Amino acid sequence: MAGSVNKVILVGNLGKDPEIRTFQNGGRVASFSVATSESWKDKQSGEKKEKTEWHRVSVLNEHIVGVVERYLKKGAKVYIEGQLETRKWTDKDGQEKYTTEVVLRPYRGELTMLDGANSNRGGSASLGEDGGATMGGGMIGGGSSAADLDDNIPF
Repeated sequence: MAGSVNKVILVGNLGKDPEIRTFQNGGRVASFSVATSESWKDKQSGEKKEKTEWHRVSVLNEHIVGVVERYLKKGAKVYIEGQLETRKWTDKDGQEKYTTEVVLRPYRGELTMLDGANSNRGGSASLGEDGGATMGGGMIGGGSSAADLDDNIPF
């Protein structure tokens, strides 16, 4: 059994359009914020209360970056599975800063578009750890379909 687990699951909405940046080595990263909200009824006053948390997300998986770039926009509802990471950086004034974010690295992490690839359609699209996308039950970018299965299974 593992000594510890670093896994984050979020279901929320993008606060603005994703930013796509390219590294000097040609790799890309997608960055965006996801809002998660909870609401409740105050027992004393009876009024509805709501609390929203904002989460920074960085996607380093090239296949998922491509889908984020093409399909995700402000307000999109997403399911995110990744890891919490804190990184240190220096701002333009030379001050050291720390940022904690949810990171989707290659082969570790998942993004599911709960609104679908096109919000005018129903359904969902999902990208898993291998970078293959699933939309409406079919695979995009790899995997096998039900037609490929062997029907001669004896049980």
